[in-house]
Amino acid sequence: MSDYTPTFPIGEPNTAFAEYFVGQSFLTMLTTEGVTIGNVTFKPGCRNNWHIHHASSGGGQILLCTDGSGWYQAEGEAPVSMTPGTVVSIPAGRKHWHGAKADSWFTHLAVEVPGEDTSNEWLEPVTDEHYENLS
Repeated sequence: MSDYTPTFPIGEPNTAFAEYFVGQSFLTMLTTEGVTIGNVTFKPGCRNNWHIHHASSGGGQILLCTDGSGWYQAEGEAPVSMTPGTVVSIPAGRKHWHGAKADSWFTHLAVEVPGEDTSNEWLEPVTDEHYENLS
């Protein structure tokens, strides 16, 4: 694979959600009891589509970067550079995306914030033009 050795196991190719990603990602579920926590690893240049975590109350997502370097961006806001130790709290209803920088692997823990009537809405891909103009 590479000399990239993240804190948690990379896991299997993320085939269940591949249609919502540009590039290759990997997923290992660390726990699905109580609070769901997934370890998501992105190859360089990989990113997920714009998406929204919905909930009638509570809900949302917390991203904790453990390894590598990546991006998080909410619609209409400046991109956030994520490096180990960066934490991003995403409230329910906020359109956003996240993924690796073009020249780096990236791993984050994705924590699903408990809520009522939670769902995830996958939207359009982050265009190459948008992605290539991040700074």
